Amino acid sequence: MSGAGKVYLVGAGPGDPKLITVKGMECLQKAEVVVYDRLANPALLEYSPQTAERIYCGKLPDHHTMRQESINELLAEKALEGKVVVRLKGGDPCVFGRAGEEAQHLAERGIAFEIVPGVTAGIAASAYAGIPVTHRDHGSSFAVVTGHLREDKPELAVEKWGALANGIDTVAFYMGVANLPLIRTQLIKHGRDPHTPVAVISWGTLPQQAVVTGTLADIEERLAQNSHITNPAIILVGDVVKMREKINWFEATLAMEQA
Repeated sequence: MSGAGKVYLVGAGPGDPKLITVKGMECLQKAEVVVYDRLANPALLEYSPQTAERIYCGKLPDHHTMRQESINELLAEKALEGKVVVRLKGGDPCVFGRAGEEAQHLAERGIAFEIVPGVTAGIAASAYAGIPVTHRDHGSSFAVVTGHLREDKPELAVEKWGALANGIDTVAFYMGVANLPLIRTQLIKHGRDPHTPVAVISWGTLPQQAVVTGTLADIEERLAQNSHITNPAIILVGDVVKMREKINWFEATLAMEQA
């Protein structure tokens, strides 16, 4: 590795700024450059020095402030200037966060880096919705799957639908609201019971969190009746969704605080 600066690929957590790790916060406190995305709570920037350069590189499905290749090169350029760089990403940097690509680029340039894991949204948003992703009575396996499906052959985008439908108790689809019709159709087609509970969780862990529940058979209809569900959102499929009725702690806490 070179003797230049260093890059920290930091998971910001799912939204609630208090869910960042201690190490992630420590990285921000010594940052000279912070490159942050749309899903990293901007309140976390307050942990960085006032003198730190802050660069936004957020992405929307139809609009990228900065292409991934440009982000990769930006991180390298700032580190080669001898600076401490924090790449702040929502959730965990290695769960659909492109940290592997960024780390690979830095390694090829001989630039020092560290990956600082974060709390991923599929687990945290579910917990804040009162749904544990595993439970001895309802689910002993858990998978995370990208909801961004290939436009050319979307039916092939998520491989092994049969395994997802029959071999995994709880499946979390990230950023898949637009593809919900395809997701539910493929799961049912490959053997998942249409009565399997489903939850769609929007802006999980934040005060504006919204949740719609139903089954694979009716979740589209229920979602169409709720305008509060927008990306970022998690689609959670599995019997664990039944637990929400009993342990919906976060929304109950918010209601008490607002009373």
